[in-house]
Amino acid sequence: MGSFGTGKTTFALQFMVEGIKNNEPCIFISLEEDKESITKNAAAFGWDIAKAIDSKKLGLFKLEPSDAKTTVTRIKSDLPKFIKSFGAKRVALDSVSLLNMMFDDDTERRTNLFNLCQLLRSTGATTLLTAEVKDENPRSSRDGLAEYTADGVVLLQSDEARDGGEVQLTVRILKMRRTGHSRRVKPYSITDKGIVVHAGADVF
Repeated sequence: MGSFGTGKTTFALQFMVEGIKNNEPCIFISLEEDKESITKNAAAFGWDIAKAIDSKKLGLFKLEPSDAKTTVTRIKSDLPKFIKSFGAKRVALDSVSLLNMMFDDDTERRTNLFNLCQLLRSTGATTLLTAEVKDENPRSSRDGLAEYTADGVVLLQSDEARDGGEVQLTVRILKMRRTGHSRRVKPYSITDKGIVVHAGADVF
């Protein structure tokens, strides 16, 4: 999760590309950008996902958030079966915040997100959900739900450099169930090859 401009979609695409490199079928679901825009974004980093789509190594789908009921029904009824029949090992949903905005009621949001995560877990695929953060609390998702439902939370942040220089991007793992992980805050860059974490550097 992170605010705009921190590279959440790039992170999700890179997760797909690494899966394809490892011969793992992947599914990317967008609620915001269309297929052409996603393909162009990937090409800007040198990732030829069009070839992966043609060879059935990547399924790329756009869901329309305008019709909440139809979208959620499609996800519940079609998505788990499709993931299994596609043989997907990795799934990315960009973004769960848009999906949650379809519901006015907090109880509905919570129930639908919990059910979605349970459905995705049942497929055996590793799923990455992107989420926007609150303006007033950049360590919490917009609806405050995604981080409690997920097994792991990676926070991407955009911070003003202390010396007043250019904005610094930082990454930290807030949560990762059933595994040990670093608690350090590390800088990262969005390069022409994708996201690069500077693991040996400290935030300054």
